[in-house]
Amino acid sequence: MKEVLVVASRTLGGAKLIEEVRARAASGDVRFRLVVPQSKPSAGLVIYDEAVREAAQVRVDLALSAVSAEGIEATGEVGDADPFLATMDAVGTRRPDEIIISTHPALHSGWLRRDLIERIQDASGLPVTHVVVDLEHESPPFNVTLVLASKTSSGDELLSHLQAQAAHGGAHLFIAVVPQADGSGRAPAEARARLARMLDRLNSAGLLGSGMIGDPDPYTAAVYALELFRVNDVVISTLPGERSGWLRSNLIERVRSATSAHVEHVVVDEHATPTPTPAT
Repeated sequence: MKEVLVVASRTLGGAKLIEEVRARAASGDVRFRLVVPQSKPSAGLVIYDEAVREAAQVRVDLALSAVSAEGIEATGEVGDADPFLATMDAVGTRRPDEIIISTHPALHSGWLRRDLIERIQDASGLPVTHVVVDLEHESPPFNVTLVLASKTSSGDELLSHLQAQAAHGGAHLFIAVVPQADGSGRAPAEARARLARMLDRLNSAGLLGSGMIGDPDPYTAAVYALELFRVNDVVISTLPGERSGWLRSNLIERVRSATSAHVEHVVVDEHATPTPTPAT
């Protein structure tokens, strides 16, 4: 069976890349290996290394779920922050038959400024297909919602709101971000458990999602996610009124000022007991 190595990060999910994968899959007897290099934050954003890796893992998870739904065989992994090293590590481990590399247009691509395509062609000796994805001038194949929640992450009101969004038609992906509770630099068990419960509820409801632990400051967690992911809208879930520290810090308005995406606020009563949602 032929194996195709696909290397992409922020352009993952671009229409032209998906077309390349579908075209090869249509020929049959082919499988894909996805490598997503870790993306460093912009200057001025101090982000935990674990959050950087988890953001890349979110891309892997969502991409594999999307192609699996089309019957395409694929596996994936998070790679080194250097896309050349990430690619060559995968080549050394898997020895694929072909490499597809997806980048932004030349004007906006740090990968192309480092002559990534030519370096990989020379070092691997394999055929390399370069796909240019211009996210600014194409309609995304999925609606993507960023969900920011912590104590209310398993609330029925939140799940109902997300189900209503997904019911509007078209493919829909959810990216959950749960801020960690302190600045230790490692995701506390409580935040990890909240994220796991939230993703379980999404999956049980038939919603396609993945997630990550964010910065202890919810605004920083949201801004970092908005930098890395192209989203259609943002849902922020909080406790009611003065019981919410997020509301007391004007989080909703601050996030709205940081993005052109539509921002919605969902209020969840922490005293309501979540009801398990049956699989569909």
